Amino acid sequence: MKILNLLPAIDAGFWSEEMTAYTSKFLMKDTQVDSWFLDAGPSSIEGAYDETLAAAAVVLKCVEAEKAGYDAIFINCFGDPGVHAAREAVKIPVFGGFEPVVHYALGTSEKISIITVLPEVIPLLHAGIAKAGLRDRFGKVRYVSMPVLHLGDLQELIDALIEESKKAIEEEGAGTIVLGCTGMVGVKEDVEKALQDMGYSVPVMEAAQSAMVMLETFVRMGITQSRVTFRPPREKLRKWWSGNDIVEI
Repeated sequence: MKILNLLPAIDAGFWSEEMTAYTSKFLMKDTQVDSWFLDAGPSSIEGAYDETLAAAAVVLKCVEAEKAGYDAIFINCFGDPGVHAAREAVKIPVFGGFEPVVHYALGTSEKISIITVLPEVIPLLHAGIAKAGLRDRFGKVRYVSMPVLHLGDLQELIDALIEESKKAIEEEGAGTIVLGCTGMVGVKEDVEKALQDMGYSVPVMEAAQSAMVMLETFVRMGITQSRVTFRPPREKLRKWWSGNDIVEI
């Protein structure tokens, strides 16, 4: 099985092979994961502006990936940029960071708290929660005030996540903490242990790992998106800037 880890951003040097290994560590040994970046777009997604710039390029990369023989695609962002459009464009399973971890989290507690990076991201996550019809299951969306490309400062990130998690548990009764950015890699274990040491036995869930496992499960079970919901695009004239010229797509 081949899964594409599609970063919906240009390569700014943030994502590493070690991060791919961490997010893929629960996959079967025969599952291959490759990583692609966009050729043009934002260096990270931190709001609707970045999401819109990335979305069309994401869909075209998904079409390319299906033709290249990939079995599933992970659009590596918690905001799910281009996910629904990509599902229309390809036949293979496509997930972003939001849906898989949310569905897993629903089985762990009645009240879930998402902790993301910046306040600019919060409206995207509110929209995702509303679209899923899950407002009653989520508390306040919190943030650590760290841009995506600065998440490599793991100790600062861990400290901020612990502080916001403690508030979510004590003030809203959160029973599960969801890390609301797929760039929050390699910190789940430390945050979870620190909360347990404080007497809070709550799961802390990392989004990219959840997405990878769900994609693998979909492929193994032969499940893909509904063609009643995600209907293929109708044939019509479409043009796109390829970097050298305007081309039909």
